[in-house]
Amino acid sequence: MTAARYRWKNRWANLRKFFLSFLVAEKLDFHYTIIVAKQTEKRAANGDFAEQKASLQHLKKVSTRLFDGRNTTMGKQKGFTRQTYGGFTLIELLVVIAIIALLMSILMPTLNLARKQARSAACQVNLHHWGVIWSMYCDDNNGYFCSAEFRDAAGADLDWRRGTWVVTLRPQYDTRSGILKCPMATKRLPSGEAHGGPFNTYVMGGGGYGDRREEASYGANSWLYNPEPGQTEIQNRPTKFNWRTKDVKGADRIPVFADTMWRGGGPYEMGARGDPPLYNGQWLGAGREMMHFVIDRHNGFTNAVFMNWSVRKVGLKELWTLKWHREYNTYGPWTRAGGCRQTDWPEWMRHFKEY
Repeated sequence: MTAARYRWKNRWANLRKFFLSFLVAEKLDFHYTIIVAKQTEKRAANGDFAEQKASLQHLKKVSTRLFDGRNTTMGKQKGFTRQTYGGFTLIELLVVIAIIALLMSILMPTLNLARKQARSAACQVNLHHWGVIWSMYCDDNNGYFCSAEFRDAAGADLDWRRGTWVVTLRPQYDTRSGILKCPMATKRLPSGEAHGGPFNTYVMGGGGYGDRREEASYGANSWLYNPEPGQTEIQNRPTKFNWRTKDVKGADRIPVFADTMWRGGGPYEMGARGDPPLYNGQWLGAGREMMHFVIDRHNGFTNAVFMNWSVRKVGLKELWTLKWHREYNTYGPWTRAGGCRQTDWPEWMRHFKEY
C-alpha cells in the first residue's frame, strides 16, 4: 500500500469513527451523510483519489454545518470538530433520590395533618347546619325538643329511640343528607355491623317514612328529648333528667349533637354508661352511652354543637366535664376536679389533655 493510499485510508477510518459516534449520541437521521461516506470508502479502495478527496471535503462541510451555533463544549480530533456531553453519575443520581425522599418524609406528615384539619373544619361546617336545623325545629315547637316516641303510618313503634330524631328532623335536611356524615367517617365498617367507629358510619333503624335507613356519623344527646305526658323513663333513663327545652341556663356547656359511632347516647358520670373505652372505637353495645362519643376522630378531639348553637372541638377527656343532663355532675370521678389521675385512664387516652 502506497503512503498516499495509507494516509487517505487512515483519514477515512477516523472520519467514519467520528460520524458513527456522533450519530449514536445525537440520534439524528443522517442517511445522506452515510451514503456519501460509503462512496468515499469505495473510491479510496479503487484508487480514485481525486473523487475521494472531493467527497471528503463535502463531509467536512456537512460536519461544520452540524456543529455551527451549538452551545456545547468542543474538542478537536484529527482536524475534525467533536461534541462532548456531560451527565449524572450513579452517585449523583442516588444523592438526588435520597434528597427527594428526605423532603417527602418531612412534608408528608405536614400535608397529612393539613388534610385532617381541613376535614375537621368541614365537619364543623356540617354541625353548624345541624345547629340551624335543631334551632328551627325548637322555634317551631315553642322552644321544645322532639319526643323520643315515634310510630310509623301503621302505628308501629320504631323502637330505636336513640335515633328517632332523624325521623323528626328529616324534612329539614331531606335534600342534603350528606350532612349526616362527618368527612372523616363516610364509609361503613367492612364487617357490615350496624354500629360505626372512629372513621366509619353507623346505620339508622328501619321503619318510618319510606323505611329509610340513612348512614350517619353524628348522633344526638339522648337527654334532650321532651317526654310524652306521664312518661317517666326512656330506655331506662329517668325523664326527670331530660332538658326538654332549649331555654335553659349554661347552654354553652350542654351538648346537643356531636361526632359519634351510634345514633345517640345518654351518658352518666361513671359506670357502664359513663366509663371510657379501653381502646379507640371499642363497641360493647348500645347501652355504653359515653363510649359512643369518646372516639379519636379529630386528632384527640371530637366536634360538637351546643345548646346555644355554637360549634367547637371538644377534648376527649373534656366530654366528662360537659353538662349532659340536668343532674349530671361535671366534677365526677373521670375529671381532674374529681380526683382522676393520668394513670387512671386507659393507656390510649393517657396522652390527651386533662380537664
